[in-house]
Amino acid sequence: GGKITTYRKLAEAALAKIAPLLGNSHGTWTADAPLPGGDFAPHQVQTQIDRLRQSYAFLDQDWATRLIRAYGTEAFDMLADATSVDALGKAFGHTVTATELDWAITKEWVMSGEDFLWRRTRLGLVMSEAEAEAIDLYIREGAGKAVNASRA
Repeated sequence: GGKITTYRKLAEAALAKIAPLLGNSHGTWTADAPLPGGDFAPHQVQTQIDRLRQSYAFLDQDWATRLIRAYGTEAFDMLADATSVDALGKAFGHTVTATELDWAITKEWVMSGEDFLWRRTRLGLVMSEAEAEAIDLYIREGAGKAVNASRA
């Protein structure tokens, strides 16, 4: 276990208390449910990295490893039909591109550079101040557009 297991157990305990009020009697189900992108066994991580590199030849080993460790098989959905680094949009440094930030905004509800760089990826450890500021600005502008679009 770890943080995710702890949070999952806390969430299940909270839901167990309110389930009767909601008329839900299904019980817990998350212990064996994979997280999004986690639909492979831990010993298959390298296989997934290799598959990602075969599908997206422009990725180097470190980049593919980071994407699989962060997003699992959802990395394939994120990269979609990209055929080059240029197809991923603006590069922000350390293999972060506009495509990844757009994914984080729309799929993971990232709202700030701090959220992406520290809570989600820990890339804040290697990003320069200028890179971090550019990411924060991009996310704040993109998150605002996403929120406004969802309200329309």
